[in-house]
Amino acid sequence: MSASKLYILDTNVLLHDPKCLFQFKEQDITIPMTVLEELDSIKDRKQTVAAEARHAIRAIDNILSTASNPGQITKGVRILLEGKEREHKLGKLSIFPDHELTTRQGFLPDESNKDNRIINCALHLQATFPHRQIILVTKDINMRLKALGAGLQRVEDYRTDQLVSDIEMLPAGHHHLDHPFWEGVDKVDSFQRDGRTYHKVDRSLLPDTYPNEFIFDDSRDFAARTHSVDETSVTLLDLGYEHLMDQVCWGIQPINLQQAFAMQSLMDPEIDLSILLGAAGSGKTLIALACALEMVIEEQRFNKIIVTRSTPPVAEDIGFLPGTEEEKMTPWMSSINDNLEAMHEQDERPQSSVKYALEKANIQFKSLNFIRGRSIQNAIVLIDEAQNLTPQQLKTIITRCGKGTKMVCLGNLAQIDSNYLTPLTSGLTYIVERFRNFEGSASVHFEGIFRSRLAEYAEEHL
Repeated sequence: MSASKLYILDTNVLLHDPKCLFQFKEQDITIPMTVLEELDSIKDRKQTVAAEARHAIRAIDNILSTASNPGQITKGVRILLEGKEREHKLGKLSIFPDHELTTRQGFLPDESNKDNRIINCALHLQATFPHRQIILVTKDINMRLKALGAGLQRVEDYRTDQLVSDIEMLPAGHHHLDHPFWEGVDKVDSFQRDGRTYHKVDRSLLPDTYPNEFIFDDSRDFAARTHSVDETSVTLLDLGYEHLMDQVCWGIQPINLQQAFAMQSLMDPEIDLSILLGAAGSGKTLIALACALEMVIEEQRFNKIIVTRSTPPVAEDIGFLPGTEEEKMTPWMSSINDNLEAMHEQDERPQSSVKYALEKANIQFKSLNFIRGRSIQNAIVLIDEAQNLTPQQLKTIITRCGKGTKMVCLGNLAQIDSNYLTPLTSGLTYIVERFRNFEGSASVHFEGIFRSRLAEYAEEHL
């Protein structure tokens, strides 16, 4: 018997990444019949996850369609890379008829528990092929614990799309120098272009910088953004500390440098994607909304503001709520209304001001269900609570970006509501790392909490 690995995939792995079948290289994969049943029950739901289920079913069908007879499907069909020649072969994919298994000692009760049926399938294969590594892959932590407790030797999370091993390794988007920047510069080539000042310095001064990382020191004089990087030099865009802190958008001024960096990246037409991370109350939504209103109403750079987000715990299903799409989304968009009210609380008639902003900026609340397949033109898109989205879902949204559209992702990795996502596997973490070297993207990690002293204390001590 082959000593190679045999991976058993849980349903949530296929939903998390429908292309996972091509990620196991030369190793074999088996999918229990129970998983196909679960995909079948999900594919017709009015949820974002239904599209992932259909994608996974099509991927399985494309591979198994080359089988010469039904018996080959249970033995295994060779996986071929999509769009590649036949010499690019991977392992084999098979379907295991776990519904035919009879209860035996050591099996978990599986009358109505599909997780237990999948675990029992893995236990059966482990007993049948003792010289082969049988590995159950699932994103369900409790299922992993149950499988280990039942005697399964290898259980793993699906981490192919996990780009960092520790959340502390995620780039903050800004770099603090412990000495005045200009003291260490021996040679600089400064020039102006389109009204902006640039400084070209030696790469050794900032060896680890990347495009659109903000650089600052304690002098309250120097603040810059990395414009471009090559093998020998780094070109910095001079921003100026005072200029950054004096920015005003829709009456809102930054409280600290991180908010100022975020505001600069949002207002800069060279940046197509701004990613704002930070704790609750750090000002992410307020800054993003203020800049969006400024660009739509005052500068008229965009025609509208589109706000979307995941909608747990109702699993993206908004059909039970009355009204139009915008009215259905209202319960999940309260943060936008709260920030609009905060921006206009000093006005003589705050409610009228909020209504004016909503109408004048053409703010539209959209469900993720209706983002797929669109091409959004001349808009600024705010993706709120992005930490609850998978990498595949965020890819779906970002690829909707059409001509003249700017994307803004907002999220707090400490507030993930999804059952199968962690800070390391969240789509928000994924895009921060994936877009790290893209010249049209900037990410900023907010520091400080300004909502209230109660919120600050709770964030630090609870």
